[in-house]
Amino acid sequence: MCHGCSSMNKRLLVVGGSGFIGRYVCESALKKGYFVTSLSPNEVLNNLREVNIEYLTGDITDLNSLKIVLKNKHYNYVINLAGYIDHSHIYSGGENVISVHFEGLRNLIKILNTSNLIRFIQIGTSDEYSGGLTPQNENQREQPFSSYSFAKVASTYYVQMLNRELGFPCVILRPFLVYGPRQSPTRFIPQIIKGCLSDEKFNVTKGEQLRDFCYVTDVANMILLALEADNINGEILNIGSGEPIKIKDIVNKINKYIGKGHPVFGGLNYRRGEKMELIPDITKSLRLLNYKAKIDINVGIIKTIDSYSYFK
Repeated sequence: MCHGCSSMNKRLLVVGGSGFIGRYVCESALKKGYFVTSLSPNEVLNNLREVNIEYLTGDITDLNSLKIVLKNKHYNYVINLAGYIDHSHIYSGGENVISVHFEGLRNLIKILNTSNLIRFIQIGTSDEYSGGLTPQNENQREQPFSSYSFAKVASTYYVQMLNRELGFPCVILRPFLVYGPRQSPTRFIPQIIKGCLSDEKFNVTKGEQLRDFCYVTDVANMILLALEADNINGEILNIGSGEPIKIKDIVNKINKYIGKGHPVFGGLNYRRGEKMELIPDITKSLRLLNYKAKIDINVGIIKTIDSYSYFK
């Protein structure tokens, strides 16, 4: 059943809509007939704007400015992609990470007019699991290991509490490793691409970690499906491809396709407390969203490499 079949009930707010995943979500939502608004902390440059998207600038950690930005705004759907991946130590920037992700979420929900709200998607992270059994499933007890993962767990519990107490129509999605064109150059796959393009030696770990990489358009599609899926309020859903792969195999695929670069395996140590197997059990999301990732890792890597204009 489509909750938002009437065009009047397709007003979507994407918080963090100018970010990596957010831009794909906004573009896909436009194609599906949503009236899309993007809220970001910084002004979006004109050359990055889509004609049919409304762009708002506001800081969700500032309650008063958020009141002004969202005054008289009504949305049927909200996707919270706000924040950034940052594993800073609690006393070296970690408290600010908690503020952005957890206090920002609380501010957002305080200000939102929820009278016509059909679904609120809270984007979590695979880092909420940290330890535990492999593959990770949604019933496992979370084990946050950083300010970032703690803030995400706190956010998960907060919206679930609101769901139980007030019937708040939330769903929590936990993407594992997302990749694709336009990703930040500081992330793993862009760093490897950059290292190979430089045709120099660069250090990587031994690469025995097992991970699940999911192409960004597949992730965007699953997020949008979760907006209108039935009987999922209050649920947590893992988002991934279901095809785990070793980090060293990803490096070798990129190296082989580009044809240059010299990765030095073992040149970097594993992170302290590194989880060697971070793999989602996607049984639940397959059942409730009825969607299997479509972009194979080989195709996705080639698409990502080819998006670098200086490589073409």
